[in-house]
Amino acid sequence: MTRLTIRRPDDWHLHLRDGAMLAGVIGESASHIGRAIIMPNLVPPVVTGADAASYRGRILAALPAGTAFEPLMTLYLTEATDAEDVAAAAASGLVRAVKLYPAGATTNSASGVTDFAKVQGVLDRMAEIGLPLCVHGEVTDPEVDIFDREAVFIERVLDPLRRRTPGLRVVMEHVTTADGIDYVKSAEAGLAATLTTHHLIINRNHILAGGIRPHYYCLPVAKRERHRLALRAAAVSGDARFFSGTDSAPHADPLKETACGCAGCFTATNSIACLAHLFEEEGALARLEAFTSLNGAAFYGAAPAEATITLVKEAAPVTYPAKIETGAGPVTVFDPGYPLHWRIED
Repeated sequence: MTRLTIRRPDDWHLHLRDGAMLAGVIGESASHIGRAIIMPNLVPPVVTGADAASYRGRILAALPAGTAFEPLMTLYLTEATDAEDVAAAAASGLVRAVKLYPAGATTNSASGVTDFAKVQGVLDRMAEIGLPLCVHGEVTDPEVDIFDREAVFIERVLDPLRRRTPGLRVVMEHVTTADGIDYVKSAEAGLAATLTTHHLIINRNHILAGGIRPHYYCLPVAKRERHRLALRAAAVSGDARFFSGTDSAPHADPLKETACGCAGCFTATNSIACLAHLFEEEGALARLEAFTSLNGAAFYGAAPAEATITLVKEAAPVTYPAKIETGAGPVTVFDPGYPLHWRIED
């Protein structure tokens, strides 16, 4: 197969940042997707409906002319979040999910939750109205090894939270372990997971073997090869509980290439080409559309896109830029480590 037409993909986990970085990456991030769940971990975070409306306005203002893209807004869950403000923002159609960051788990997560009893009222209200909770699934206990934090989060936090809140719909974002895959599969309903492009491609050797490679460093950190293979099998399976959320996360190179570098991989530029490559490698190109364009929409209660894109496989490798220049500094584009032969036809 050298041509494949699919419904226009969605991205169910995307970072756009703000200010000069937003202006610099929005064209790349929105070029081949129709809509995306936008992460709220700005400084200060997007906590209220008013915050979300303001941020959405800045995103739309930054879009290149003629770009058809719908930002789907989220709220950052804090211990001071007002349940009725969340419900009102959801009822208006502005907010499509609430994001849970355990405090200190990742970039700009200092305002996250430490005492889950303080957010139980918000979770109960969300369950009542059917608003999904997007979860960064890692504990931040310094005694827990960084490679075990997802599995421990499921046991200590997520499973008890779901048992306390029947009916709450949950998305485990950027799952990185076989434990996470198995947990999603164990649920009868109301639980799904996003899988990132980069976690389907790299394992922890890519970050550490032969020298530290900061542009492969992300949180949750990439795990052992057996975990990557479990993620990959879930992605290509066609199982509707798994869908694409790239977690494309731009940082200026000086903030990545430093003694204490930021976590995040910027995959927006070549994510669809990378996914086409790996689905083809697995003999599953016929299931690519479900992963990128159907499963996530179904979980969020949205109609799949009517517009389509066409992927074309070239004999020679397709060139993607190594960096994106922004007003906040250059941003390195994710390198899958092998040539890409798929491009999106203009």
